[in-house]
Amino acid sequence: MTQTASNTNESTSANLANIDWDKQQGLIPAVVQNHLTGKVLMLGYMDKQALDKTLTTGLVTFFSRSKQRLWTKGEESGNTLNLVEIDIDCDNDTFLVQVIPQGPTCHLGRESCWQDSKAHTFIDNLSQLIASRKGQDSNSSYTASLFEKGTKRIAQKVGEEGLETALAAATNDKAELIDEASDLMYHLIVLLEDQGLSMEDINRNLLERHSKATK
Repeated sequence: MTQTASNTNESTSANLANIDWDKQQGLIPAVVQNHLTGKVLMLGYMDKQALDKTLTTGLVTFFSRSKQRLWTKGEESGNTLNLVEIDIDCDNDTFLVQVIPQGPTCHLGRESCWQDSKAHTFIDNLSQLIASRKGQDSNSSYTASLFEKGTKRIAQKVGEEGLETALAAATNDKAELIDEASDLMYHLIVLLEDQGLSMEDINRNLLERHSKATK
């Protein structure tokens, strides 16, 4: 099942029949994932009312076992989770909730309730590593040396790698294409970091374009 806040009530009601509410005594575990970065953000539980409210409002709502009531994430902090879609697993008893988070998700002010790198995608971990090289001694790493050389040199490298990527594709050299595309991606992340941006900004822009194109 895939649902978004824009689905009709009829479609939602029809798909609710697939959920095995009885297996979990009326509560379905809901794994929340950042739709833009792939980061695992938190785990909550939804009952039928929480699911209905989530789909109706577009704001992720859980059943709080400690408060024994519906709880919309961010109702006090303002750090809401804007719904993109909900998938149910093959056993019909676990949700994967794709969201656009508005602020940190963890109550400790962190982006995710998990700090282990396994909760993040490789590209995100790479981006964080690249960011950590900014301002370091230029002799400590190639990345640090790029940052010290400045925007023009970094932009030049992106251009060079883009051309080499295109040439690899034009000659149908798939191994070379993988290598050159990897170089291009790396240097692009460096350039974005140099400009105070990230892959998340690119993903968000692509999502907005996609949403407009599919309306």
